[in-house]
Amino acid sequence: MKGNPLPLSGVTIADFSWVLAGPRCTSWLGAMGARVIKIEGPQRPDQFRSTSIFEPGYQGIEGSAAFHNLNFSKLDCTVDFTHPKGLALVKKIIAISDVVIENFAYGVMEKVGLSYEEVSAIRPDIIMVSSSALGKTGPDKAYVAYGNLLHSFSGLNRVTGYLGGTGTSLGGTFVDPLTGNTLVLAILAALWQRRESGQGCFIDVSMVEATMMQLPEFIMDYTANGRDAQPSGNADGIAAPHNCYRCKGEDQWVAIAVYNQDQWNAFCEAIGSPEWTKGPSFSDQVSRYQNRTALDAHITEWTQNYTPEEVSVLLQHAGIAAGASYSPAQMYQDEQLNDRGFFVQVEHPVSGRKPVMRIPWLLDPAPNGNYFHAPLFGEHNDDVFREVLGLPDLEISELRANHVIT
Repeated sequence: MKGNPLPLSGVTIADFSWVLAGPRCTSWLGAMGARVIKIEGPQRPDQFRSTSIFEPGYQGIEGSAAFHNLNFSKLDCTVDFTHPKGLALVKKIIAISDVVIENFAYGVMEKVGLSYEEVSAIRPDIIMVSSSALGKTGPDKAYVAYGNLLHSFSGLNRVTGYLGGTGTSLGGTFVDPLTGNTLVLAILAALWQRRESGQGCFIDVSMVEATMMQLPEFIMDYTANGRDAQPSGNADGIAAPHNCYRCKGEDQWVAIAVYNQDQWNAFCEAIGSPEWTKGPSFSDQVSRYQNRTALDAHITEWTQNYTPEEVSVLLQHAGIAAGASYSPAQMYQDEQLNDRGFFVQVEHPVSGRKPVMRIPWLLDPAPNGNYFHAPLFGEHNDDVFREVLGLPDLEISELRANHVIT
């Protein structure tokens, strides 16, 4: 590649991760130039190949849209590392890797003979990353948990919901992609540390702790003031108005936030200074906050006459924070996101040309990522075993005959 190299050019990742958190991390590392070798069991492929959103007409192991968006920019090989010869093979991959990553349940890697102690014996400066529900230490380390349970463990569900109501679970899983982002940060820091010190390390990431880091104001309010946070809908502790308001059309909404008196004055002028804005109930920030239910009703009377985009443009021109509440379809069609090239088109050999979401930053003047399709199951077996590891054809044939690889 001419010019500036990608940031992680020359870094190799042995990727044992699956489902969501780990694959999110390693797809970003691959896009930044790392050689990511995804390792799947011949009888135990990544669950997202068969248990997630499928593209129409592609119900097989290669048809998962979620898998495609979480596993771009990787090589893929299939190895039964519960078999002694398979274990020896993955140890060869580890020997030429800079980072090993896994997000299995507690104890799985240790059971198959790939604990940090065993991995670091293969390569002393290895960086090994383990992501689990509650971390590798502590009395609850062996707890099994999925996204929704982790939302509860972290306190996120307790503060999500309507004012005066009970906690509400988020749709989908917020904690997994969030943990994936955290893993990227931890790995980059460890690579930097190794460059400076020559030492590898073990990174133990708790998904609950990664999620709790997104709730600092609630935890601080308790430790400082003794207040245990409850659901508050779209309300803010300071701003009013601060809500999502119904607009013209079916299920169309716009978010508006006003934080000070100057913004309030600009807001009133932008919407034509109706009579209700001039009363004492909304004269200052404290009054507006105390009377926010009535304030929201007045604003809805105005917003429901316009589309979210019309409200956003009008208020943004007045210096007010306002934006449409987008559906996935609207996000995909958004001019801003498309102008920045957020959706990258890649050609998949089974399902054709499909978009993936690139890493959420642009590098200047470096290249902005290396993107290629999510791998087919075992697609790069020959590339990894023959070209990367240098195994002779006879040995590869014997491994296939013994069902160690596919």
